[in-house]
Amino acid sequence: MEFSSSYLVPALRALARNKMRSSLTMLGIIIGVGAVIATVAIGQGAGAQMQNNIASLGSNMLMIFPGSVNRGGLQVGMGQTKTLISEDEKAILRDCPSVVAVAGGVQTSTQLVWNINNWFSQVTGTEPSYFKVRSWDIAEGASFTQEDVERAANVAVIGETTRRKLFGAVEPVGQTLRIKNLPFVVVGVLAAKGSSGFGQDQDDLVVVPVSTAQKKLIGVTWLQWIYASASSQENSTRAGTEITALLRDRHRIQTDTDDDFSVRNMAEFANTAKQISSTITLLLGSVASVALVVGGIGIMNIMLVSVTERTREIGIRIAIGATELDVQLQFLIEAVVLSVLGGLVGIVFGEFASFLIDHILEWKFTFSPLAISVAVVFSAGIGIVFGFYPARRASRLNPIEALRYE
Repeated sequence: MEFSSSYLVPALRALARNKMRSSLTMLGIIIGVGAVIATVAIGQGAGAQMQNNIASLGSNMLMIFPGSVNRGGLQVGMGQTKTLISEDEKAILRDCPSVVAVAGGVQTSTQLVWNINNWFSQVTGTEPSYFKVRSWDIAEGASFTQEDVERAANVAVIGETTRRKLFGAVEPVGQTLRIKNLPFVVVGVLAAKGSSGFGQDQDDLVVVPVSTAQKKLIGVTWLQWIYASASSQENSTRAGTEITALLRDRHRIQTDTDDDFSVRNMAEFANTAKQISSTITLLLGSVASVALVVGGIGIMNIMLVSVTERTREIGIRIAIGATELDVQLQFLIEAVVLSVLGGLVGIVFGEFASFLIDHILEWKFTFSPLAISVAVVFSAGIGIVFGFYPARRASRLNPIEALRYE
């Protein structure tokens, strides 16, 4: 209480005497704190969105694709080998302890027709385990079965975009659509996943049994990809190592020969995306923090002006017994009050700015309590650092000269 009455109350009164000047001085801190909070919130929101997009591809998923092949000394590009087969898929599930689910498949793009409507979409041929590997729920109807795969049945599960473009308000389950002039009965509709981390609409597809796609739609006997799900994200790297060793052995690849396949780990993509988003957030926050420093310089400037204007007051205080510490604390507290009040208003400004950006530009944001706390503490620190020199200068004034000052 004694501290408040001796230092804080006089500081507030001194600031209140020049409301406009105090408000303009706080503006730099308000903009600085608001900019830091808004940029960090947007950066973290973008990182979270990126992580969600990658996670939507599948839980702990690894993707195995055909690799390059050497034909007469000429290295043909990735995806040109035809060595991935269904037996590889079964071997991965059987012999790789870190893998809990696996699904192989092929895909093509073609025109889909229902009634008078048509839509060009991706057709994926795979197995029922595909939906488990991709962590993809069925919103309506059901998935096709392993029996459908064995008999190459003409059944299909469609994505939300395909459902909307072809069927509109009509219930699709039970309807018959045509794929390359072949009739397929719609047995299910997938839950919407939205865009992938690579900008592709994941809901724009039709999923059919892999045997049906191989025999009736594409005319191949090999697999264009195999998706595997590791038992956990921590085991993703181990699962990739196990798969690589197994396929090299099955494909009889010599020690000094390159793989005829490639294994891509989504956990590595997620970690890379996390590092990128953290770097971007740090960069944005660092740039925005420059405004805080500018605001601190503004506080120093105003406090120096205040010391000059109140030279006689300082002389009177010293003459009646105030110590150097008393005078120094008086001006230092004024600087800290300016910066802290500016920081609190800056929090509101930062949240409001993030809200506007989210609604106008549709950039997702995530508020970070840590960023808010750091911004406020930093603003208080700005007040102490930039208020120290004016406070020290005031405490060092000669009382006789101060009393004579007009």
